Amino acid sequence: MQTIFTVLAGNQVLLLMILLGVGMAFGHLKIRGIGLGAAAVLFVAIALSAWGYANGYELKVEHDLGILGLALFAFAIGINSGPNFFHMMRTAAGPLLGMVVVLVAGGGIALLVGKALGMDIPLIAGTFAGAITNTPALASAGKASGQPDLATVGYSISYLYGVIGMLVFAQLALNYGKHDKDTPSPIGNRTIRVERDDKPAIADLQRILGTSLQFSRLRRGEVGPITTPLPSDQLFRDDLVTVVGPEEVVQKATAELGHDSSHSLLSDRRYLDFRRITVSDPKLAGHQIHELGLEDKFGATVSRVRRGDVDMVGTPDLVLQLGDRVRVVAPTSRMKGISKYFGDSARGLTDINPIALGLGMALGILIGEAPILTPTGATFSIGSAAGTLLVGLVMGKIGRIGKVVTAIPYTVCQVISELGLLIFLAYAGTAAGGQILNAFTGGSWWKIFILGFVITTFVGIGIYSVMRWGFKLGGTRTAGVLGGTQTQPAVLAFSNNRTNADPRVALGYAMVYPAAMIVKILIAQVLGGL
Repeated sequence: MQTIFTVLAGNQVLLLMILLGVGMAFGHLKIRGIGLGAAAVLFVAIALSAWGYANGYELKVEHDLGILGLALFAFAIGINSGPNFFHMMRTAAGPLLGMVVVLVAGGGIALLVGKALGMDIPLIAGTFAGAITNTPALASAGKASGQPDLATVGYSISYLYGVIGMLVFAQLALNYGKHDKDTPSPIGNRTIRVERDDKPAIADLQRILGTSLQFSRLRRGEVGPITTPLPSDQLFRDDLVTVVGPEEVVQKATAELGHDSSHSLLSDRRYLDFRRITVSDPKLAGHQIHELGLEDKFGATVSRVRRGDVDMVGTPDLVLQLGDRVRVVAPTSRMKGISKYFGDSARGLTDINPIALGLGMALGILIGEAPILTPTGATFSIGSAAGTLLVGLVMGKIGRIGKVVTAIPYTVCQVISELGLLIFLAYAGTAAGGQILNAFTGGSWWKIFILGFVITTFVGIGIYSVMRWGFKLGGTRTAGVLGGTQTQPAVLAFSNNRTNADPRVALGYAMVYPAAMIVKILIAQVLGGL
């Protein structure tokens, strides 16, 4: 083993790759259907680095490499969450305030229990940082207390349960998430026979039924040609019209217009055809569907957009991204030209958009590392992860600035975020492994463990209860909120693994992460300065 430890200590890249490979091998193991996923890399890194340290070898992934991984992960999460994040934030003030209250109360609990156990202030502040698994909070606690070594001891012992404990609460949330009422309705289509005599215009019907419903095909009577309906078109009795949208809206449209028809307009492709086409032309990315002018250019409409594994209705205001697969309904003779217009190349799935990636990451790191002045005169920074997450959210939302596309294909973001997460977890595990051994040699380790257990459990129960019963959030989104409150990528990875990367998990995570980062840094600073 000495030879192996010597080689690993002298070759960080080799160490990192072994941690990723072995960690994910364990992560894929499941007991009763439950596996750790990417979080296993963290625990393998802790175990291996502690083993090496016990034999006199420092097995460590360097800090800058770990921060790069975390920044990549946060930026990609932001890009993917951006299109829906700001819409969701309009109703998120309550959950955000609830999270802040729980974290502040957790800081108060840390002080009371720590003092009752006879612990020093630096140790209490460091234990709090570890229990809520936040390295910037540890730096803040160490700086404010003037004893960073003592704060690090508390951090390292409480960190492990900080991850494991929150994984437990995330699993509890996912258990009740199976019955979530905010599950997105599946997208469906239906051919309806019109039974109304008042000749409603399609534009008027969309105002009543909502823009989430699209009218994709229209036939006058039984044997006429199938056309793409326009907003100004009126519907007459016995017309056949195909609608696409969320199932409950489709059912509402059926009741509004008439009844299900036994004739499906989708099966008749003599006049209109439909095809899945990949958006790979950068000129189209970042534009709303209505800006493309498909009706004027081709007599075509976009009925659905598939992004990753999620189907969305092709509403006029939906912003397209590279790699989206659009379902286009158009005259059969125009399909070839439409495919050429969109690009329809695998490049749309694999283009990393290095301009957006490089400049967006750089701006996010600058924002994250910028000093922020507190009322006490001290300064802190929110960290590269929070900065890149914020920039990613904005870039994902706007889609483009002039001719520059600011979004990155969904599939590319998935790869970047997973790779970045694994690198960070390997770094965090090796950083904690040696410290944990040192911490356990001290006589106060059991006090640190008890305090850390109390803090993590209090925060976990608090967030779970406030989100579930206070604000009626679904369990799937609550699991993301738990990971974001803990600012712990391993919890997010675990929840994504259990839900097949349900977008509600990432939205919950992104919703609270920046605020949680700032609040935890401030609480640790106050605790350390007492």
